[in-house]
Amino acid sequence: MPTLMVQGTTSDAGKSTLVTALCRWLARQGVAVAPFKPQNMALNSAVTVDGGEIGRAQAVQAQACGLAPHSDMNPVLLKPTTDMGAQVIIHGRAVGNMHAVAYHDYKRIARQTVLASHRRLCDAYPVVLVEGAGSPAEINLRAGDIANMGFAEAVDCPVILVADIDRGGVFAHLVGTLALLSPGEQARVQGFVINRFRGDLGLLQPGLDWLERHTGKPVLGVLPYLMDLHLEAEDAVDARQADKAEEPLRVVVPALPRLSNHTDVDPLRLHPQVDVRFVGPGQPIPPADLMILPGSKSVRADLAFLRAHGWEAAIQRHLRYGGKLLGICGGLQMLGTRIDDPLGLEGEPGSSAGLGLLDFATVLEADKQLRNVRGVLALEQAEITGYEIHAGVSHGPALRRPAVRLDDGRPDGALSADGQIMATYLHGLFEQPAACAALLRWAGLSQVQAVDYPALRERDIERLADLVEAHLDTDRLRALCGLRHV
Repeated sequence: MPTLMVQGTTSDAGKSTLVTALCRWLARQGVAVAPFKPQNMALNSAVTVDGGEIGRAQAVQAQACGLAPHSDMNPVLLKPTTDMGAQVIIHGRAVGNMHAVAYHDYKRIARQTVLASHRRLCDAYPVVLVEGAGSPAEINLRAGDIANMGFAEAVDCPVILVADIDRGGVFAHLVGTLALLSPGEQARVQGFVINRFRGDLGLLQPGLDWLERHTGKPVLGVLPYLMDLHLEAEDAVDARQADKAEEPLRVVVPALPRLSNHTDVDPLRLHPQVDVRFVGPGQPIPPADLMILPGSKSVRADLAFLRAHGWEAAIQRHLRYGGKLLGICGGLQMLGTRIDDPLGLEGEPGSSAGLGLLDFATVLEADKQLRNVRGVLALEQAEITGYEIHAGVSHGPALRRPAVRLDDGRPDGALSADGQIMATYLHGLFEQPAACAALLRWAGLSQVQAVDYPALRERDIERLADLVEAHLDTDRLRALCGLRHV
C-alpha cells in the first residue's frame, strides 16, 4: 500500500506542517494524494463532506490535496471533556464519552476502524500521507498503539521522523527517540527532517553529518523557520498576531479550559486592524471593543470557570460601557437563560443557569448536529459560510431575531434588540471577507481593510510546498512514496 508516515519527536514538532507541505507538493505534480491521521486528540474539528467531523489539521491537509475533507482521513478523533476522559468519535460520529482507561481497552475496536479507513483511502489514491500523534517514544502508550509505530507496523509503511530545532536539543530528540524504539521500529525510520531552523546552515552541517554517521540514516532536509507562517492549530492556542495598526479594534477571548475551535478567531489575529487577547486564569480582563465567548467542549463546566474568574461581572461592565458581545456555539449557549444536560453528554447530568443575556434555553441532545452551511448575516446581509458542530438545541423568544439566515431556510442564533449582543452556532464566521468586514464594523471599526483569509491560508500552503522543493531531498521522498518518476 503506497503509504508514507510522518512521526515527530514531540508534540508540535512539525508533523502537521510537513504532511501539509508534502500533500501540496505532490498535488502540484498531478499526483492524487490523500492525508490520513489514524488517531487524533484535539478540540478543533471540521465537518466532512460525508457529514462527520475530523481534526482541523486533516481538513487543511485535504485542502492541500485539492480534496473535500472526509471522515476516513481521521477515523478516530478524541475530544477531551476532562483531564481523564474524552468524547470518542469514530468515522466522524460520536460513540460516547470514555475514561482514559476504558479507551485503552477500546483501542482494539478502534484499530479495526483505523485499518478499514486506511484501506479505503489506499484503494482510491495512489499515495496516502499519514500523520502520527505526539511521539512514538511514549513507552506507556506503546501497548495497543494505533497512532504511531503500531499503525506503521500494521500497514508496513516507511516513516520519516521530524524534530523542531527551534525548541532546542534537536539531536537529543532525534537520537533519543530512535533509541527508545524497538529494532524493527528503528529500521522503519527512513530519514529525518529538521524543522524551523534559523541561521547559517553551514554551522549546522557538522551536526547533520554526525547524526547520519551515528544513526546510519539520512537527513532528508532542513526546513527554515517562517516567521509569518499560519496553519490552523490542531489544538494548542496560537496567540501570534500580524503587525497591527496604531489603534486596533480590541478583542478579548477567555481561554476556557475546554476551549474548542479557537481557530474561529484566527482571521482576527491575522487582521492588521484587530488586536486579539486570550485571557487566562489570574490575568486581568482588559477593556475591549468586542468580547467573544468561544466554543466549548464542556459548556457548563466552562461557564462555571468564567464565573469563578470574574468574567460575569466583567461582561456586565463591558456591556454597560457599550461594548459588543459575541457568543459562538458553546458561547451562544452560555448567553441564554439555562443549559440542560440530562444525559450527561459533557459531564455529570444536570442543569446550569446561563448568563441570562438572551432569552432562550438550551438542551444537550445525543445526536450531534454536523453541517457545512452558507447564509447571510443579519448585519448588512453579508454572505457567510461556516459549519455547525454542536449537541445543543436552543429554543426561546430571542431566536426570533436570528443572527444568520441560512440557505437551507433555517434561522441561526440571535441578535439582541439593541444590536449589542450576537450569538451564533456557526464556526468560521470571520473567514469570508464580506462577513468579517460586516462583523468588524458592528464591533466598532469604521473603516475596515479587506482581508481574504482563505487566500492567506492557500498562500501559506503553497509556501510550504515551495520549501519541500527547495530544502528537502525530493528524489528520496518520491521513492518513499513509491513514485520513481513523476
